[in-house]
Amino acid sequence: MTQQKLTANKVGLSEELNSLCKVIANHIPSKVLSTKNRNHSWVYGYDPEHDMVIISKTGQIGDVVEISGLKIALPLAPKECLQRHTKASEQYWERQDLPSQLGRIQSIFQWHEMPKEFKARYVDYIEEEFDRRENGFWFMNDGKPTYITGSHYMYLQWSKIDIGYPDFREANRILYIFWEACRADSRSFGMVYLKIRRSGFSFMSSSECVNIGTLAKDARVGILSKTGADAKKMFTDKVVPINSNLPFFFKPVMDGMDKPKTELAYRVPAAKITKKNMHDVDGEDVEGLDTTIDWKNTEDNSYDGEKLLMLAHDESGKWIKPNNILNNWRVTKTCLRLGSKIIGKCMMGSTSNALAKGGQNFKDLYEDSRVSTRNANGQTKSGLYSLFIPMEWNMEGFIDIYGMPVLRKPSQPVRGIDGNWIMNGAIDYWEAEVESLKNDPDALNEYYRQFPRSESHAFRDESKAALFNLTKIYQQIDYNDTLIKEHHLTRGSFSWKDGIKDTQVIFTPDTRGRFLVSWTPGKALQNQVYDKNGIRYPGNEHIGAFGCDSYDISGVVVGRGSNGALHGLTKFHMDEAPINQFFLEYIARPQTAEIFFEEVLMACVFYGMPILIENNKPRLLYHFKNRGYRGFCINRPDKTYNKLSKTERELGGIPNSSEDVKQAHAAAVESYIEKHVGMISEDEMGYMPFTRTLEDWAKFDVSDRTMYDATISSGLAIMACQKHLYQPERKESKISIKFATYNNKGNISSLNT
Repeated sequence: MTQQKLTANKVGLSEELNSLCKVIANHIPSKVLSTKNRNHSWVYGYDPEHDMVIISKTGQIGDVVEISGLKIALPLAPKECLQRHTKASEQYWERQDLPSQLGRIQSIFQWHEMPKEFKARYVDYIEEEFDRRENGFWFMNDGKPTYITGSHYMYLQWSKIDIGYPDFREANRILYIFWEACRADSRSFGMVYLKIRRSGFSFMSSSECVNIGTLAKDARVGILSKTGADAKKMFTDKVVPINSNLPFFFKPVMDGMDKPKTELAYRVPAAKITKKNMHDVDGEDVEGLDTTIDWKNTEDNSYDGEKLLMLAHDESGKWIKPNNILNNWRVTKTCLRLGSKIIGKCMMGSTSNALAKGGQNFKDLYEDSRVSTRNANGQTKSGLYSLFIPMEWNMEGFIDIYGMPVLRKPSQPVRGIDGNWIMNGAIDYWEAEVESLKNDPDALNEYYRQFPRSESHAFRDESKAALFNLTKIYQQIDYNDTLIKEHHLTRGSFSWKDGIKDTQVIFTPDTRGRFLVSWTPGKALQNQVYDKNGIRYPGNEHIGAFGCDSYDISGVVVGRGSNGALHGLTKFHMDEAPINQFFLEYIARPQTAEIFFEEVLMACVFYGMPILIENNKPRLLYHFKNRGYRGFCINRPDKTYNKLSKTERELGGIPNSSEDVKQAHAAAVESYIEKHVGMISEDEMGYMPFTRTLEDWAKFDVSDRTMYDATISSGLAIMACQKHLYQPERKESKISIKFATYNNKGNISSLNT
């Protein structure tokens, strides 16, 4: 095997790795870093001064990395890492077998019966294993010092699974680093891991149950899964065997059977063997751990009222009615805290079911766990931290001997972790599978959910119940995932110039703004408003229009469907602006309805475009009228002016209660998707950069529209731009009036017949 073959997988891999686990250069001033490292003064846990989580327990830190938005300080690499070979290409993870003589010892009591010389020979080995379990482990991997956490070391070195002992994979190293950061961070309740099928998460979480359970005193470790039978199977087939195969120095004496069905109960601790106590033989005075590992049936109130040190939450994206993962998490979250203090952690992971089969609840929980969105207490809405690792990083059959993924077809075969040669790339293989399923939408969406390359893949829905063309919607979502969002979308806010209302509106980029825009007009087209008889009208009506799903009550409504939504869309025109493209998305609920009304008004003024608003919630329409902008509010296009009601003439707008309007609205969205979304031709992709709206279209239910703010407002924008299609036909009068005609030739007129 040549050096060239072994390193062929490195080409193009560094950029992909950087997107998954990015090293942050110069995050800490060099002087501060060197001083605190010299004094060993870095403290394990969250460091608010540098906004990072320290997972080093040595008082020294090295690289600061960012994983899923969380900044994590790793331990400082030792000057000399363990190096088994001279050639870099021959350096990789290799599990070390337990010395055969130690393997014959089954308990701490047998150890105490061994001769002093025997104990002296192995006590350093045992102490080193405890140190690695506590602090993690460094090894050389393809010429690079590589750190794995103590939990990861226990998984690789001492957790026997169905295929023997696990392989080292870079994807799992990243997961364990993230998990250790969740454990270290006092603000976090744990992690929610959006995974691919057969990624090994069940075994990893089972290993962690045993790792934590065999160290803790007076504690409880719990297990939940998509059904009680699955939780029991995880306990009996994974947790118990891993516990049984631990070396004697890590395994406490248990109370009960060796292979229990419901509970592992530890009564005697796994005392660390040292030079000081290796000759002790009296174990009668040792206090027991009184720690248990058990499982519960799948219910919303599982573990209600109990205190947990750890909760392994497997297959949480597959809870189906009547069970609800959101309701369960609200209950079990309280089991992990005492007052404001977090005393336990949750290790949650799953692929996602279709949205209607539990996937929506899991998606909501995942979205509520983004580390970028925190409350005043520094916690995410759920308390968890979300992590996603794309399928190509952990796809069976595409991992090289260094644990790195083979992403694209290599120029030369690459030696795999299983000893076989890898001839193809994980992404190439995935793309071929996708191509073969393109004519079967449900099979394709299921494949996406099982092997996602993006978060949107993981939450694909079934197409059977979809009202709109899911294939085109998901084509557009996939395309959007490949874009650098900052190059196409700007988040920002509108405001009146100098704070003076009804003058000019300006747009300011702001990461906290509620508006997402893909296009802003040039100076000549901004604030195009004209006055007619004291009423203001839009000057850019020929370019586009807005649609709005409003709300009237300022108070927060429990549940979904309570946001205000605004969308801007252009139509065919001859000016300097995009054609038939959505350019603005606003989906939010400010503290008061008045803030929302004013923000909508400012957007209309800035773009100089009219707006079509649902009139069943009239306060926004009154806001426009009272401020002198009645000319911006479009009348319902399906009726002539003389057929409008008195209120409709006064305010404008369109009702959402009319069945005809509902059908016309749905047809408008459907038509737009078919013409402008997804693959328009073999070599042309549509442009709709607002993924949140696309996802709302994918779930839209015309029989229950209250939950779909984005679909309502975007559909109204489409109708506003196509209002000529809804104008009533002028019917010819059926009354025929015939006038008599005469022939006036000659002296006497005669009646024509």
